Amino acid sequence: MGAPFATHLLFLFCLFTATFSLNFFKVESNVSCHAKEKQALLTLKQGLIDLSVLSPLSSWSDQQDCCTWDGVRCDNKTGRVIELTLNGIVGEISPSLLELKFLNHLDFSISDFNCSRIPSFLGSMDNLRHLDLSNAAFCGLIPPQLGNLSGLHYLDLGGNSYLYVGNLRWMSGLSSIQYFNLNSVNLHKEVVWLQIMSKLSSLSELYLSSCGLDSLNPSLRFVNFTSLRVLDLSQNHFHHEIPNWFLNLSTSLLNLYLSENSLIGNIPPNIFNLQRLEYLEVQLNSLSGKFPESLGQLKHLSYLNLEGNSLSGPIPLSLGNLSEMQNLNLARNKLNGTIPKTLGLLSNLVSLSISLNFFTGGLEEVHFAKLWKLKKLDMSHTILFFNVNSNWVPPFQLEQVDMSSCKIGPKFPPWLQTQRSLQFLVMPMSGISSNAPSWFWNWSSNINTIDLSENQIKGDVPDILLNSVVLNLRSNHFKGRLPRLSTNVKVLNIANNSFSGPISTFLCNKLNRKNDLQVLDASNNLFLGELSNCWRYWQSLIHLNLGSNSLSGKIPYSMGSLVKLKSLRLQNNSISGDFPLSLKKCLDLGLIDIGDNHLSGTIPLWIREMTHLIILRLRSNGFKGNIPLKICQLSSLRVLDLANNSLSGPIPNCLKNISTMAVREPNTQDTYFDSLEFNFGYSSYIANLMLVPKGNELEYEENLKFVRIIDLSSNNLSGSIPVEISFLFELCFLNLSRNHLMGSIPEKIGGMKELESIDLSRNHISGEIPPSLSNLTFLSYLDLSYNNLSCRIPSSTQLQSFDALNYIGNPQLCGEPLPKNCTINEEAHNRTSMGKTEDNSQNSSFSMGMGVGFAVGFWTVCGGLFFNKTWRHAYFKFLNDIKDWLYVTTILKVNWILEKLRSSHLIWQVKGHHYLLRDVQRERERERESARARGSQITPSPSPAKPRSSFLGPTIAHYSPTIERKPRSYDRTLHTPTHHNLHSTRERECASEIAPAAFTPRTQSSDFAGDPETSRHEPRASTSPETQRLRATNPELRLRIAPRSQSFDFESHPLTSPANPEARIAVRLRLRRHRLH
Repeated sequence: MGAPFATHLLFLFCLFTATFSLNFFKVESNVSCHAKEKQALLTLKQGLIDLSVLSPLSSWSDQQDCCTWDGVRCDNKTGRVIELTLNGIVGEISPSLLELKFLNHLDFSISDFNCSRIPSFLGSMDNLRHLDLSNAAFCGLIPPQLGNLSGLHYLDLGGNSYLYVGNLRWMSGLSSIQYFNLNSVNLHKEVVWLQIMSKLSSLSELYLSSCGLDSLNPSLRFVNFTSLRVLDLSQNHFHHEIPNWFLNLSTSLLNLYLSENSLIGNIPPNIFNLQRLEYLEVQLNSLSGKFPESLGQLKHLSYLNLEGNSLSGPIPLSLGNLSEMQNLNLARNKLNGTIPKTLGLLSNLVSLSISLNFFTGGLEEVHFAKLWKLKKLDMSHTILFFNVNSNWVPPFQLEQVDMSSCKIGPKFPPWLQTQRSLQFLVMPMSGISSNAPSWFWNWSSNINTIDLSENQIKGDVPDILLNSVVLNLRSNHFKGRLPRLSTNVKVLNIANNSFSGPISTFLCNKLNRKNDLQVLDASNNLFLGELSNCWRYWQSLIHLNLGSNSLSGKIPYSMGSLVKLKSLRLQNNSISGDFPLSLKKCLDLGLIDIGDNHLSGTIPLWIREMTHLIILRLRSNGFKGNIPLKICQLSSLRVLDLANNSLSGPIPNCLKNISTMAVREPNTQDTYFDSLEFNFGYSSYIANLMLVPKGNELEYEENLKFVRIIDLSSNNLSGSIPVEISFLFELCFLNLSRNHLMGSIPEKIGGMKELESIDLSRNHISGEIPPSLSNLTFLSYLDLSYNNLSCRIPSSTQLQSFDALNYIGNPQLCGEPLPKNCTINEEAHNRTSMGKTEDNSQNSSFSMGMGVGFAVGFWTVCGGLFFNKTWRHAYFKFLNDIKDWLYVTTILKVNWILEKLRSSHLIWQVKGHHYLLRDVQRERERERESARARGSQITPSPSPAKPRSSFLGPTIAHYSPTIERKPRSYDRTLHTPTHHNLHSTRERECASEIAPAAFTPRTQSSDFAGDPETSRHEPRASTSPETQRLRATNPELRLRIAPRSQSFDFESHPLTSPANPEARIAVRLRLRRHRLH
């Protein structure tokens, strides 16, 4: 009776309230809005467009009272407009707002004003108490006129990331401000923001998140936030310790947000003196040190988030004093030790996250004794385990539990069946190796997400109706046939199990025809049979993976009905036939992997229509024909794997048109792979792929987005490697091995800086290894074996680090690491080739630089000399001075050397001309022997220390290349000298130099008749009477007047007679010098 009676009373109360409200507004509705204000609002409407769903501007009609318009509120007594709220509008704000003299509440938030400035006239609306312009796409400088709104209580400019301030001095006029939000506004230029805002004594809530602030002024000891209750300084760049001035906020502060600020150091103990604090966020910083013991002083704390720091040590026992705690997040730190049992005293705790720490020990029943309200438990990636009785009934009813990578097994935890409200069960890699309990499948039917992957759970999946939205049983030991699916199931991942039977039984089951499945991964199982023709019932599929089974037959035409499909993987089966034409309809495909099958035919030309294609893997099939040029139109392609087929013809030279392999696009790098990822709740499904990047098959999953690969190996491709392939600057792996390629390696391959692997082995490539190959600093795999490469391997740390097997099979290749050393010819050829390569690579820029440099230098110097007379004179005077200096210096240096030689008795001087002492002594000895033969005496010569001058003087010069010789016609008139008459010809030449005007050699005789050796070989000739007369009257002139037909008489001449031995020695020295020359 009590309950129905209370219900009747509540109904009567609501009816009375509604009736009273209706009558009240009916009475007040007689008040109409002011005509001038109505016109101002209509003017404002003309500059605005309403994009919101409710469209408030549509009710603004000139025929209706403006107080009845949506978004407009008038004073009940005066009819004046006091509130204006317009959200979701586009346009510009009209100055007609100034006509609303009594407006105190203005809200234009969540709109789009197209990056216009905030109108400065808003600072003239003196009655404003509430101004909200948040998330309205305003740009530019915040007008300082807003500081005139002294009565303003609420100001929200947050969410306008293109707003900025020059300074905040205008804020001093906001004497009544209580709520101030500048989130995402650029305050970087304001240094003293803290001192300015601390003077606002009425300020209660301050939001400065993502404002570009870089300092909390740690040196400041006092701030005057006497009324501050909420302070949000998250997502700034402080890079220093938490300051001590927070202690001044102990009497008022309730909520403190300091997350993502790069704060360092320890958590100061005085921050726990904020005894009224209820909400504390300090996550994602670099705080370190021990977990503070004083944590237990915050008795009112209900939310604590310290995730993502480097805190160490155990959780303090004082944790149990936080009786109001509802959300505790200590994840991703370096906490260790055991979990304190005082945790079980937090009776209000709703969410507990202690994942990714170094805790040890077990969780006992006492740890959860009073956690009646616990809804979320995250203890993943720790080595904690449950140490509870098998019949333990927890006091809580969890909604989410994440125990991945914990020690839960080997048995399935029995206490889970008591959790009737569970929505997320995540236990991958938890060491469970037993059979799934009989109660599990019926109990799990109401759970939204189940992840039991990477365990060793055994048993059959019963023939029940699976109802979970996400069911991930990947990498276990489940077997049997696939169960039926309800329409709730979105993701079914049963890869790497032992499910068996015909796949068509599951696909064509009538109970599965109304499915809404979006992800089906049944790869690496034991399914067999042909792909059925029932794909029209699975049109919701986005990701399909049936790879690594025993499927056969052709790809059915009905698969073209999967128009939403983004990834198709049928690899490693026994599927045959041609490339299915029906896939032409699946234009959203981003991944096609049908490799390792028995497909044949040619690669279709229509593949160019798949503009979203990122990965094309057709390796290990029987495709033949040329690689179609249309494949170059797949500009988003990142993986092209056509290896191990029978493709022929040349490599397309248009591969450079694949832009994602040629140009880095950082803004869209991850966007391409959104199509290969399916997000659901706590996690996501990512398509994986098997590739052979460095000679070994590897599985790529999350890192697939960073891969760029072209693999055309093991085909029948011919021709040369196209030069255009060197423009694929983002390519990571290139494999062209085992083909029939010829020509040389592209010279500019060194420009492909991202290359990690190159395999060109087993082709017919010739020429040299390009030196630019040594520029590939990321290169970790190189195979050039079994080609026709020649010359030396370029010297570099990179190329010499590979094994000799990577170069083997190239007979003309030499140099390290091969055992064959290069010959001299090979080295010279290699140096020439390398020089040419380097010159060719730099020729253009060098020539251009040289030409410009020459022109500038030439006209700078010559132009200056030509147009400036003073410079010109100074320049040539400088050259003359240099010439004189060089001449004087040379003369002085030569004289100094000669003086040194004379002082050492190494030369003999005759009238300024110098001869080696040993030559002089040898000629003297010869002269003595000649005199003894004649029976005469030689007058002793002076000592070499004091050499005498000879009459020959300047005619007997020092060894000099400038000795004048007679023309060849004179030599023909002389007898050829014998061994005993060496001086006959040279003496005549010497005499010719002594008296060139009078001496001419003769043909038949010699004037050296007095010399017995000479007279035997050269008969005397007659002389003219005039000549004889001159000789008789002036014998000293015999040389000068010797007729042209006569020779010089060495013995009879008075100056070279035996009576003058020194002259004879000088002439013989000159003859000796002539022989040397």
